[in-house]
Amino acid sequence: MHATYTYPKYAFRRPAELDAPAGGAPRRVPLVVVGAGLVGLTAAIDGATRGLPVVVLDEEDTVSLGSRAVCHAKRTLEILDRLGGGVGQRVVDKGVSWNVGRTFHGEREVFSFDLTPEGTQRRPGLVNLQQYWIEQYLVERAHELPSIDLRWLSKVVQVTPGPDGARLEVETPDGRYTLLADWLVVADGARSGIRRQLGLDIEGKVFQDRFLIADIVLERELFPADRTERRFWFQPTFFGGQSALLHREADNVWRLDFQLGWDADPEEEKKPERVMPRVRAALDGQGFQDVGFELEWASVYAFQCRRMKRFRHGRVLFVGDAAHQVSPFGARGGNSGIQDTDNLMWKLALVMQGRAPEALLDTYDSERTEAADENILNSTRATDFMTPKSKVSKLFRQAVLSLADETPCGRALVNSGRLSVPTLHRNSPLSTPDAPGADFAGWMLPGAPADDAPWPATEGGGWLLERLGDGFVLMLFSDAPDAAQRQAIEQLGRGEVPVRTLLVAPQGAAAERYDARPGTCYLMRPDQIVAARWRTLD
Repeated sequence: MHATYTYPKYAFRRPAELDAPAGGAPRRVPLVVVGAGLVGLTAAIDGATRGLPVVVLDEEDTVSLGSRAVCHAKRTLEILDRLGGGVGQRVVDKGVSWNVGRTFHGEREVFSFDLTPEGTQRRPGLVNLQQYWIEQYLVERAHELPSIDLRWLSKVVQVTPGPDGARLEVETPDGRYTLLADWLVVADGARSGIRRQLGLDIEGKVFQDRFLIADIVLERELFPADRTERRFWFQPTFFGGQSALLHREADNVWRLDFQLGWDADPEEEKKPERVMPRVRAALDGQGFQDVGFELEWASVYAFQCRRMKRFRHGRVLFVGDAAHQVSPFGARGGNSGIQDTDNLMWKLALVMQGRAPEALLDTYDSERTEAADENILNSTRATDFMTPKSKVSKLFRQAVLSLADETPCGRALVNSGRLSVPTLHRNSPLSTPDAPGADFAGWMLPGAPADDAPWPATEGGGWLLERLGDGFVLMLFSDAPDAAQRQAIEQLGRGEVPVRTLLVAPQGAAAERYDARPGTCYLMRPDQIVAARWRTLD
């Protein structure tokens, strides 16, 4: 197999706990994150940038094998930007930006979409980049932060929760030790050993179908650089299965997904002698008979749409695939996991610093279970459409695909995986409804993630989200606050949880996107979600 990526090996460092005097009390630390994957590293870095000391435990000594979470949405890129160290920019520079998706039935195109963000935005709609690259960038960022203690080859074999935290038994190459954590964030993946050991249920549906992922390295580009696109086929002529997918990744790696059926043997199907002919047929079927390739990685997976009933269990908090799982079509796994940490870590920091009650963490549970339900609903609908099992479902899909050529309503019903968008938390207790008569237009409702906008060049240029940062911010659309407003701004900045005021021009792109008039103000949460908005500041 050809390899475009050299997997780093991170050294095991003997922890001080192994050399503690026998019979002494175990060491207690404020926060432990279990899992140094995409989600766990994001949580640890977010916590460290908010002043929290973090111990990160991972049983491996390198990044994830294979492309895995490959499609990263605009919202995720904006979150990575806030982690510092240029992580978001590195992902954009290395990855493949794209906005256009095309769906075919056989050889006939039946549906297409364009996710180009509305107006001028700093980040593209989607960037394709193999998960191992992003994890490497996150590890390098973690190493820049002295408050992160990143421990490789450290497997958590036992967790005992208690009212004041959790007791962890950690197995290492040099022996076992005990660690006490005031708070525990569990990011150990879909097969979470901690979730199973604690006997916590994960409920939902496992779809009886299997898909093959093949990462291939091509000898040359398939499309011009300005025509990068996602292609999806129902009943492709080059493959006997029900569907197939083609994505471009970094380093001229391309990802192909093939629907195999439930009876497929996972171990047999990922062998090169089974994978290579399928890839060759797919390339030939698209007119690329002259393009050679090498196989980089292959895996077989089944669809699962499941979640834990609750993500918070006292001082043990579950994030990412440990808490919820969806099918990969729609790019909802890695994106939703990073959004979990974005929602959680500012709340956890306030609680750990004694500036908010523990009840604030209940809103992590309510908001992110809402998001998981939304993702599961969309993922289940896509999976049912792509892998119909009943006679009625098959007839419905065939009718939709037949209509798609003829009517817009038919095209709208074609479902090859609605792509990830952030959840609107309108009903959250942290979202204050508009006052009667506020008369706001647009999508910047309480509970919505902030929309970016270019910052005026006359004021230094850049982007609105850069100016917002990651604390509580009052966006005041005003050129010159009056005396009463200046007094209010000063008082907000002196609070126990300070609120910084950002003056925004009451005209221009930002004002248009936020339906702002002179005097309009928005209260933004640290995760850049709208908490409330008013027409005047009082």
